[in-house]
Amino acid sequence: MQVIDFDGSLTAQAPLRERIDAGIATRIDAADLAARLRIVASRSALQDLASRLRDAAGGEGTPVTFYGSGDFHHLTTALVAAVDEPLTIVHFDNHPDWVRFPATVNCGAWVNRALELPHVRKVVTIGPCSNDLVRPEWQFANLKAVVDGRIVLYPWRHAPSRVWGRYGKAASFTQEGSFLRWRNLADEDWADFLDDLVAELPNSAIWLTIDKDVLGHTDACTNWDQGELPLGHLLAAVKRLAAERRIIGVDVCGDWSNPQFSDPFRATLAFFDHPPRRRPALHELAVNARVNSRLIDCFQRVLP
Repeated sequence: MQVIDFDGSLTAQAPLRERIDAGIATRIDAADLAARLRIVASRSALQDLASRLRDAAGGEGTPVTFYGSGDFHHLTTALVAAVDEPLTIVHFDNHPDWVRFPATVNCGAWVNRALELPHVRKVVTIGPCSNDLVRPEWQFANLKAVVDGRIVLYPWRHAPSRVWGRYGKAASFTQEGSFLRWRNLADEDWADFLDDLVAELPNSAIWLTIDKDVLGHTDACTNWDQGELPLGHLLAAVKRLAAERRIIGVDVCGDWSNPQFSDPFRATLAFFDHPPRRRPALHELAVNARVNSRLIDCFQRVLP
């Protein structure tokens, strides 16, 4: 297991700090890169991070990476880029992260950057409740990839999406006039959904990426608006996927950290994208350590 330390938010948590101190987890110091990677990644910062990841590579078992705030979720692409076999990304998130513009490495568009990698077959996104689906065309959503089956998106709960284009029917929605009616997982039996999920995944490797903003406020404290997926459902999905497919890598983000920027461009993006800023109390932040501990315990039980 490795911890990319951008801002101390993870090393302040006992479950992660104790593993680092015991030599069970590797800490990668990246505090000097945080300002240039948060929200939108600069090319030079990505290159520096890739070098540090290569230097830290090694060890046995499935690689598991924790890296803090969901502001850095686009680092999934950098982690997946190092894999040398075909794979499907299974993505738990309150946001689809599928915008086509701007075509940069940023936390709202990383799914498209991942699909540009030749070995990524598709991305299955589970759990959004956010406003990204209200008028997805206005927000440059890559609906073509959904129609083509390269993105499969299952909201936890969301009203039909207003659209102007013709998209027909896909695994996760049916078009009715000017609306896409989504398959809402909140209305289904979770075990039945997992049966369908496993059946649709190709017999290739799986990369699992988790943004804890997919969870409710009792299970996470994040920089973003949050969803409603129960933690028990997430853990059950990890266990089922590990039992039925080969998980070759995991990354976890969604911890809260105070955004620090070195330029007005990223600060402006964060101001408009984030919900109203506030500093959580210590008891609110404590939930992240508890949930990270449960995730680590789950990974240790089910991953080789």
